[in-house]
Amino acid sequence: MLVDTMHNTRFQKVFDNMEALALEQLLVTDPASIGWLTGFSVDPGERFMGLVLRLGQEPVLIINDLFPTPEDLGIKLMGYRDTNDPVDIVQELLDAQKPLGCDKNMAARFLIPLQERKAASQFVLGSKAVDDARSIKEPFEIELMRKASAINDQAMEWLTTQVYEGVTEAEIAHNLLEEYKRLGAQGFSFAPIISFGAHAADPHHEPDNTQLQAGDVVLFDVGCLYNGYCSDMTRTFFFKSVTPEQQQVYEIVRKANWAAAQKVAPGVLFSEIDAAARSIICDAGYGHEFNHRLGHQIGTNVHEPGDVSAIHHEPVQPGMIFSDEPGIYLAGNFGVRIEDLILVTENGCEVLNNYPRELRVLE
Repeated sequence: MLVDTMHNTRFQKVFDNMEALALEQLLVTDPASIGWLTGFSVDPGERFMGLVLRLGQEPVLIINDLFPTPEDLGIKLMGYRDTNDPVDIVQELLDAQKPLGCDKNMAARFLIPLQERKAASQFVLGSKAVDDARSIKEPFEIELMRKASAINDQAMEWLTTQVYEGVTEAEIAHNLLEEYKRLGAQGFSFAPIISFGAHAADPHHEPDNTQLQAGDVVLFDVGCLYNGYCSDMTRTFFFKSVTPEQQQVYEIVRKANWAAAQKVAPGVLFSEIDAAARSIICDAGYGHEFNHRLGHQIGTNVHEPGDVSAIHHEPVQPGMIFSDEPGIYLAGNFGVRIEDLILVTENGCEVLNNYPRELRVLE
């Protein structure tokens, strides 16, 4: 019996989802999901770690003896050594006459042997049982993400003070970590994207030794980790001057960001939120230059399942948090992206980022 009420409730949510999916057994191998369910977080590296969930039975965590686990974890533990085959343990726990829901991140070196041994009657993707439970944030999780986003707002203002002619993308990225720590965060939620000039047309540019010059676009896509929860925000600025074309593109992206936020409410489809932003960019003639989904869910991982895209037709629900990040990318010239995190509330939504979105020229 679990001694932690919160984690007991989380397990029950997953069991309920398993029932809805007609799954009687599920194998969870994603360390983040195991941590969310049990409160125990470890990166097992190449070694197997798995949580076996069976309806009506106690959860079982299979883990290498190299990783000490708390005595009061409240679920059954089955350890093994490097001289043992963990697949044997998994197989013993499964009902070979029933389908097995498998984690989306399960390594093939463990999954394929289970399939070859016919450890279950069928192997299906079962991550949705956990992913759907994780996507509805609990009140304390929402507070932590509000705090993470507030820190990101402060960090964004600090970033604008680091801009001067000749500074490199890499220098700013390097110094940002210490600023996050000064503000109370524990580190990055992802490697920062800092892009000058034409680099801003690459949505996933990695900071390098490019020096800032007058007339450059300056794009900051950054996020911090606060008590295990992530933030993610993007702002685009202009250094010394802005051209009419840059100003026009910026305003289109800003309107798209605002339109998506205005669309969010319980019951609205993820695809409808994407369309609210995308239609504005397409109508302005830049549809081809908006080359990614509008957003992604976020929590203990910066990218969690359930994207805000044209092909995701499920309704949003209160407690979900996802990004709203339209962009226009003109290869070889410049790019603009504006990103906020949005919380779905009972009556609409709350934008977690409060840093201004109006066009700003940095001097």
